[in-house]
Amino acid sequence: MLFRSEIQEIKKQFTPDRCTIDRICGCYVDHEKNKVSVFKTAFMSIPEEEMYKYLDIFQHTLSGTAGKNLISLEFPMDQEEAGGTQEFLMTLRASKLEDDELIDECYDKIIANYVDPENYYITLVHAVYDIPGVSSDGLEIADASEHVYDFLLCSICPVKLSKAALGYNEQKNVIEDRFRDWVVDGPVKGFLFPAFIERDTDIHNMLYYTKKADDLQPEFVEAMFGGRAPLSAPDQKDTFDAILTDTIGNDGGDYEVMKNIHENLNLMMEDHKDDPEPLELGKEEVKKLLADSGVAQEKMEKFDENYFKCAGDEDYPFLASNIANTTKFDIETPDVIIKVKPDRADLVETRIIDGRQCLIIKVDDHIEVNGINVRTLLND
Repeated sequence: MLFRSEIQEIKKQFTPDRCTIDRICGCYVDHEKNKVSVFKTAFMSIPEEEMYKYLDIFQHTLSGTAGKNLISLEFPMDQEEAGGTQEFLMTLRASKLEDDELIDECYDKIIANYVDPENYYITLVHAVYDIPGVSSDGLEIADASEHVYDFLLCSICPVKLSKAALGYNEQKNVIEDRFRDWVVDGPVKGFLFPAFIERDTDIHNMLYYTKKADDLQPEFVEAMFGGRAPLSAPDQKDTFDAILTDTIGNDGGDYEVMKNIHENLNLMMEDHKDDPEPLELGKEEVKKLLADSGVAQEKMEKFDENYFKCAGDEDYPFLASNIANTTKFDIETPDVIIKVKPDRADLVETRIIDGRQCLIIKVDDHIEVNGINVRTLLND
């Protein structure tokens, strides 16, 4: 399980005054998967300006939304045995990045399975964090440490040619074509091993980072860490919507049910917002959500069948933040789109008028049409 506070705690170590990184390795890979340049050195030996830029990369490798950009992966049992992916990472960590053969093997695994048609830069760092104790009011107690967190962080960054532009040549005192060079961008993929859970080392899990939530690269995940990759955030939303559609059906009369699902899901998230763990919904929680939102019993009888058809037999949990929409509540017909604030879905209801289903919008204050206050014009 992913804890936001623990991610933040590790991110804080990537600052000049807290840095515990002892070793850094890098490999520049071209678009044909060739290792153009490799290096390894003590982290504190690199120039200060470079150090700041690296620390920024490492912080961004632990940034984003839990469940979308930061995904907790548990090693399958067979990968914890001899020859498994976990054993390799354990051995790499134990080497403290001093073993060239192990480092090259790691690079080779990444290069063989990571998909990127352009140039990119792989960095590996080893660090040991002396975990401080925490008082009852959340303050760190530096001299109360009982454990250390010994970890690896890998970041994969695109390397792109800087844009063509004019620049000022100070020596010649002229404006001329600027020299274009290769620039390392922020990370797009990365991983932290082992995971940092309940403020301690968890060798059975690791944390995977992807800048784009819809680009998990499942083959890369499976090759590097073993086991099946989880559904991406967009895929979770699509799967959840498919379960809803198959269960509720396409016949009329379900607007109130959909409004209830929207409101109940957002209420669950609001009630859970102060919890350290992201809200997850497994099969039974989704089933209860639909039933509590008014889905008819005869339709709920096919829920298990619909869930299996859409999500398969493995009960991967949906993150509520991936399936709920907290920013909008849109109602569409072939000719009209109504946009409602997500917390004011109660303003729209359905009603049968003259034998036709209509949407009724409650209006308590002014109405504008193309920016003009209609009620004021009518009153005039």
